[in-house]
Amino acid sequence: IVHGTTIEIIWTIFPGIIPMFIAIPSFALLYSMDEVVVDPAITIKAIGHQWYWTYEYSDYNSGDEESLTFDSYMIPEDDLELGQSRLLEVDNRVVVPAKTNLRMIVTSADVPHSWAVPSP
Repeated sequence: IVHGTTIEIIWTIFPGIIPMFIAIPSFALLYSMDEVVVDPAITIKAIGHQWYWTYEYSDYNSGDEESLTFDSYMIPEDDLELGQSRLLEVDNRVVVPAKTNLRMIVTSADVPHSWAVPSP
């Protein structure tokens, strides 16, 4: 009430307006992403755990409605072979078809620490 009321109102409201300008194009992008891949060839669900990932190929269900599932653990530094990348090598890699549309559903069971797609 005493001094600088106008500036205090401005620096309180203005930072609240900035996220709205960021959110509007972001929501448009999120909704348009659902329309990009109309018919994916394969859907892979990646579930992040604290130090490993679980992958589910849900398009290949068996008769009892279970999906093809496997865990992927990082290879320890002591077990790396010559030429393998540290912190990028895993025991079970995800295999995807080349030059096809695919859908990745990424979620977590607890605290995922890293996930990478190394260049070929």
